[in-house]
Amino acid sequence: MPKWCVVVGIVAAFAVMGCVSSSRFEELFQPDWALDHFTYEGELVKMKLDSYSGAGFSSKRKYMYGKVTVQIKLIEGDSAGTVTAFYMSSDGPYHNEFDFEFLGNTTGDPYLVQTNVYVNGVGNREQRLNLWFDPTKDFHSYSILWNQRQVVFLVDETPVRVHSNMEHKGIPYPKGQSMGVYSSIWNADDWATQGGRVKTDWAHAPFIASYNEFQINGCECSHRIAAADNMRRCSSTANKQYWWDQPTHSGLSLHQSHQLKWVRANHMVYDYCSDTTRFPATPLECLHHHHGRH
Repeated sequence: MPKWCVVVGIVAAFAVMGCVSSSRFEELFQPDWALDHFTYEGELVKMKLDSYSGAGFSSKRKYMYGKVTVQIKLIEGDSAGTVTAFYMSSDGPYHNEFDFEFLGNTTGDPYLVQTNVYVNGVGNREQRLNLWFDPTKDFHSYSILWNQRQVVFLVDETPVRVHSNMEHKGIPYPKGQSMGVYSSIWNADDWATQGGRVKTDWAHAPFIASYNEFQINGCECSHRIAAADNMRRCSSTANKQYWWDQPTHSGLSLHQSHQLKWVRANHMVYDYCSDTTRFPATPLECLHHHHGRH
């Protein structure tokens, strides 16, 4: 194994240096637990939650910077108490993590989407929004873009959250740890729906989340070499194949900024930056984020 970050992938039948991309589940991912709760229908992967178990899958490799996307059709009907998660995470107690958590609801009520960012093991940065479509009726894309300047959560390519690098203001930023890509479905009726007041109705089980169109474009990292070597390799903005780290992705475009403002104005229902009960002193990054308290 050469001592640098592995950057090979297969798209169709040819190799692309600098990124890994595929639409096939088995090339990028593997079931993590409850293998009997998976079904495969062509390119479609379904995970189910029942009273016995949830299920989860993970990427076969770890990455440092890039963009990951999956198309999900969420649980139809009464999904109260359930959580379907799509996220990136590094390992260990001081891990970094970027979460999409889809919180189920009773029939007819909209899903809530909770996002969270962990930096060096510290989370508590929840935001919640409702979507401008019914995520149970069709597949929609959910993406996380991570580079040296920002973490962007996107729904159908519309940014719904940005966590900017503000290290120059003394605020830690998630970097230097390679991350896996994960998804899981589980019972969280102690908190997921109306703060835990609405419990999972197992008469509606199994609860099924469907997936297709898996894409990972990222700098693939070997666990056999030092993190500093991976970081040096994956942080090279000189490598034009690392398109996610080029200047055009160092911030939102004007159009994306307008989209984010629209999402925040019309669909956000909770922002930790505005929660003075939990945070009597405004979190430091909220003071500086131009998407912080309004």
